[in-house]
Amino acid sequence: MPPQVLLPNEIEEVQIIKQWLNTRRSGAKVELSVPRQGTPQELVEMATENAVETLKALRTQWEADTNRQTEALAELQQAMQLALPPNRIECYDISNTQGTAAVASMVVFEQGVPNKKLYRRFNIQTVEGPDDFASMQEVLTRRFRRWKAAQEVKDGQAPGSKADPAFALLPDLLIVDGGKGQLSRAEIVLAQYELTGIVPVAGLAKQQEELFLPGKPDSVVLPRHSQGLYLLERIRDEAHRFAITAHRKQRTKIGLASRLETVPGIGPARRKTLLKHFGSLDAIKQASVEELASLPGISPSLAQAIKTQLE
Repeated sequence: MPPQVLLPNEIEEVQIIKQWLNTRRSGAKVELSVPRQGTPQELVEMATENAVETLKALRTQWEADTNRQTEALAELQQAMQLALPPNRIECYDISNTQGTAAVASMVVFEQGVPNKKLYRRFNIQTVEGPDDFASMQEVLTRRFRRWKAAQEVKDGQAPGSKADPAFALLPDLLIVDGGKGQLSRAEIVLAQYELTGIVPVAGLAKQQEELFLPGKPDSVVLPRHSQGLYLLERIRDEAHRFAITAHRKQRTKIGLASRLETVPGIGPARRKTLLKHFGSLDAIKQASVEELASLPGISPSLAQAIKTQLE
């Protein structure tokens, strides 16, 4: 274990991570730092570039190798005792900070390859506090409600409506990021929409990369270096990346909104005016004093106060 670890940006729970690293390095401490200049910063930038290029190469190699994809899907079919290979796989993940800015992701892989046009994000609406189980149930309820609505459009029961292609088809395999708790909530939703036994579902637990299946007391663990496990990990990691990216954006918006509301003279009406005109808090932050002051009710001094607060 090295005495110093250089990072590209600040990370959450840094103290917990440092404590764990110190247990792996006897007799000395491990320092985590984010270099801002000089050789250390150049090293981080070079490592980042190398990692990005390597990841791109591996993804390109995987997506071009149909044999690996076929092998991975066949391994999942066998491990989960599916009737057919799961050509369309959906995976869901929840991201929040102590229940704040809770966001869920839905990623879709077809034939073992991500279809990013079908990715969707959900802002959690009905759950208070850090409850991943309830959040998962809310998201899946909304997903299959939209599937049902798409069927009504298809059957002509909702003339003039347009079905979202992300929700129009059922998955061949539904994966929820988590263990038995998340799986049980997924089963509740599938039963609600009479899809039990129609949509195969599994919970993927991070710790041992275990698959939990409905009605099975023991988890399924794929061979360590199998293509099926590699595909599962990639799908799960993509769902996590997509969820945490959305969560960070949401958290930034909340932070900017809180700072905006601390400006004397900015109440609900003026805040609504600013958002309606600029479209987002990020756009307000980027606007000039003159642009802010051009709005009704926003004086030059108030515009300057807004800029100062959001900088």
